[in-house]
Amino acid sequence: MLSDKTINQLRVTPDRQIRLRDFDTAFGFNGELKDLKKSELKSKFKQDLEKDIQSLSDMQELLYASGTCGLLIIFQAMDAAGKDSMIKHVMSGINPQGCQVVSFRQPSAEELNHTWLWRCMKALPERGRIGIFNRSYYEEVLIVRVHPAILAKQQIPPGERDGAFWQKRFEDINTFEQHLVRNGTVVLKFFLHISKQEQKKRFLERLQNPDKYWKFSASDIAERSYWDDYMKAYEEAINHTSSVWAPWYVIPADHKWIARALVANILVSEIRSLDLHYPVPSDDHMRDLKKVKKELENES
Repeated sequence: MLSDKTINQLRVTPDRQIRLRDFDTAFGFNGELKDLKKSELKSKFKQDLEKDIQSLSDMQELLYASGTCGLLIIFQAMDAAGKDSMIKHVMSGINPQGCQVVSFRQPSAEELNHTWLWRCMKALPERGRIGIFNRSYYEEVLIVRVHPAILAKQQIPPGERDGAFWQKRFEDINTFEQHLVRNGTVVLKFFLHISKQEQKKRFLERLQNPDKYWKFSASDIAERSYWDDYMKAYEEAINHTSSVWAPWYVIPADHKWIARALVANILVSEIRSLDLHYPVPSDDHMRDLKKVKKELENES
């Protein structure tokens, strides 16, 4: 497990106003591991990831058995930052029956006829289950903010779309997440922080591999031209919505093997802190169990 100091470097606390340019997308800022060679670092993170994948599997069963809370994991990132592969690798040991993954793309006509939180609300995990949002309601203060034309299609009441408007959306998110936590849903949010140079590299790798053509569209390049606008939108969203009850973690994502290990480590640490326990059978239940056990043992 990484030290609390290391995890605290990644967690954005409510009293901390961050600038994304201050975060090293390659994890070079970390003092705890700075003396390790790259090969040693990669080996350590791979071993840690394997242990944490097993721990997550065990904890999922405990989460389900306790039945007191659900877990909502949110991934936000620029294109090619590794959200899909993150979910695939980190959650590889999870029982599919206890986990659900939802990707949010362009809203449907039905979704536009409801409030902007509606489509995410109805996809929330039940108690005892893990829900993963690949993008989320945060798109409403990210891509919608970068592209005002999207906002015009939302059929919301007229008014200024100024700073106060976005502040109200941040307040809605904070209130919504506080409601979830108060009612037993743990909310963990990860921003996979990739550099513009690494995104370019991954785009080119896709364009050089026919098996990856399906993952690429011209709109990816179009969105890349808004990079600075997105960084500003992410900074404001993280600074206004990283709370005690639903913290943001800024994960260096230039190296996928580092990002996966960090996310897995944080998930294990956060779930373990819930101090969950298997239900204790009542006296009546114990009597029934002993009776059934005896009947099975005496069965011819």
